[in-house]
Amino acid sequence: MSGSSEGAQPRVLIWGAGAIGSSIGAALIRAGVDVTFVDVAAAHVQAIRDSGLRVTGPFGDDTVQAPACTPDELAGQWPLALLCTKAQDTGSAGRALAPHVTPDGAVVSVQNGLNPLILNDIFGAGRVLGAFVNFGADYLEPGVVTYGGRGAVVVGEQDGTLTARAHAIHTLLRHFEPAAILTPNIFGYLWSKLGYGSLLFATAVTDDSIADALARPENRAMYVELGREVMRVAVAHGVTPEAFNGFDPAAFLPGAADAQAHASLDELVAFNRRSAKTHSGIWRDLSVRKRRTEVDAQVGWVVRFGHEHGVPTPLNALLVELIHDIEDGRRTLDAAGGDGLNMQALRAAMPAVGA
Repeated sequence: MSGSSEGAQPRVLIWGAGAIGSSIGAALIRAGVDVTFVDVAAAHVQAIRDSGLRVTGPFGDDTVQAPACTPDELAGQWPLALLCTKAQDTGSAGRALAPHVTPDGAVVSVQNGLNPLILNDIFGAGRVLGAFVNFGADYLEPGVVTYGGRGAVVVGEQDGTLTARAHAIHTLLRHFEPAAILTPNIFGYLWSKLGYGSLLFATAVTDDSIADALARPENRAMYVELGREVMRVAVAHGVTPEAFNGFDPAAFLPGAADAQAHASLDELVAFNRRSAKTHSGIWRDLSVRKRRTEVDAQVGWVVRFGHEHGVPTPLNALLVELIHDIEDGRRTLDAAGGDGLNMQALRAAMPAVGA
């Protein structure tokens, strides 16, 4: 990364100042890192300019000051950019970001999904790293986010090389999460997050919290099959999935016993009960913010690669349809604590997948 001397902190551009970008950026600022925020939401940018960025939650209530602008206002180049937008915006955000990264600079996809594959076409694979995050955070209002619970933070080069650049970015991320991991297998984490993400999308078709939804015994077989579909595709794709925060991919791999999968679900319930963030960002998109979700940019990868490898993914394909139905107003969320039409539809698909 250019623009930094030995031992010095690099200038960091955070493109996408939502829950992920703001939480990480605030921690970097507190550590003395030179951070600039970019976001398409003009009101959010203006609030940061006027009053600073406020991060609330069980870990404290703090406000940091940093430059913030919309993409059309940005000038200059940075040696390191953290791309933290919603996954469906990766292509457009990456193209807008490209002029603002130095020719030898790096871009880190700090997002859900397999977004390095999209950024490779814009920057070249040699300039793009992947990152996996699983902490709890939400955008609340302009200038305010909540950081609700710690979770895995992982970074790595796409080819698995433990470069000096990757080490430096890992050191930066440890300002946010001291237990951050530098990995030679970043795609193993990203595919595991697709598996967990599939479960989260299923919890989001109901008003139940993540923990309550995953704990319901009548839906356990459906959650297990969703995870198994993803892991079958991952194996066919040549990926070795990695475990994190209670999600044990080995428990969903071919040949694993049902008891292993149920134990992993129990761990995920326990992990989510420890977080102040009770519902997923997917649920917030559907129920609160009334906007499109990342379903195509997450679960869609599973269905796409499943088709390419000849691995059936009927339950995940149905989940994509259900999410789109909710987005478009053809369905509503199931009531909390009930057994609504969405969960009934997912369970009804189980005989077709051998449950």
